[in-house]
Parts: sequence; C-alpha cells; structure tokens
Amino acid sequence: MSQPAIGPDTRVSLSYVLFDEDGDTVDRATEKEPLEYVHGYAQILPGLERAVEGMRAGERREIIVEAADAFGEHDDEGVFEVDKTDFPDSEHVTPGDEFIAQAPDGESIAMRVVEVLPDAFVVDTNHPLAGQKIRFEVVVHDVRAASDDEIAEAQAELEERALGDEEGGGCCDHDHDHDHDHDHGHAAEGGGHLVQLSRKR
Repeated sequence: MSQPAIGPDTRVSLSYVLFDEDGDTVDRATEKEPLEYVHGYAQILPGLERAVEGMRAGERREIIVEAADAFGEHDDEGVFEVDKTDFPDSEHVTPGDEFIAQAPDGESIAMRVVEVLPDAFVVDTNHPLAGQKIRFEVVVHDVRAASDDEIAEAQAELEERALGDEEGGGCCDHDHDHDHDHDHGHAAEGGGHLVQLSRKR
C-alpha cells in the first residue's frame, strides 16, 4: 500500500531549514520538534504549502519561494521614526531590538529598531525577510488524514484570519528574547497612534 501524499485535509509533519537570500540559516524545525499543520488552510507560507503538495513521508526537497509567496515585498512606508520618549527604557534600546505596538483597534504591530537618531528611533514594521527570495530544505516525516477535529480547528483559524482578528500563520516566527516587558502609551510619527509599546519577548 502506497504512502499517502500531502494534499487537502492531510495532517503533515515535516522538518526544514530556512535560508535567507544571502544563504544564511535563519530558522529551522527538527525531526524531534517538527512543523505540524493541516494542509490547505493557510497555516504555513503559501509558496511552501504549494511546493510540498504531493510529497510523501521520507521525501526531501529543496524549495525556492519568491518574496510575494513568502513574507511579502518590502514596504517603504513601514519604516518610520518614533520619538525616544515613547520607548520604555529608551537608553537601553539598540538596533535590532524588537517591540510590539498595540493600536487603538487592538491590532498588534511588530517593529524592529534599525537606527538610533539623537531624539528618535527609526523602526521597521516589515518582516525581517520581507522582499527576499528564500530557500527551504524540507524533509517530510509523516502524512496522514487529518481528524475531523483537526480540520475544524484549522478551518476556524482560517476564518479568523480572514476576518482580520489575527495575523496570518507562517512557518517561521523570528522572535528575539529580551529581558522584560514595559508598557508605554505613544504616538508614532508616520505610523498612526499606538496606545501601547512593549518589548517583544
């Protein structure tokens, strides 16, 4: 009996190594801690989901994903200045630090400090891999029919994302640890009014 192939409503377990456009490793999932998802419900990057369709357990594949099907194109309007007084512990903020800003409507916006000016920080709200063609080395470990509960949960998550209640899923969240959280109300120049700013953990 042939092994099932990745297709709609299958539960997939895979490991991967993700490389940026320069060939540097930026993320990975291992066989012991694999990426698991239900295929067909936008739980991983669209370019990756299309590329693994048809693969079976034990198969390996190198996959190139263009920016539009990965983390999107770089948006210049997503780079703007925020006054230093709006940041918690501003004297300890350095380029590369990441923060979460919360808008009045409750939407969370991740931002990364890219430059320190005398009275402000330049922040970038683009994903670190935005605008980049990325490469995956993927190994599929298990493919099976998803249960009714798994499908229902995946469908519910998809509907929530469609309504804008949460950010879209992806395989690779790049979080950098920081010491602790601080909250602070502020307005971001060029970025609209943001009611809360805290370090990303």
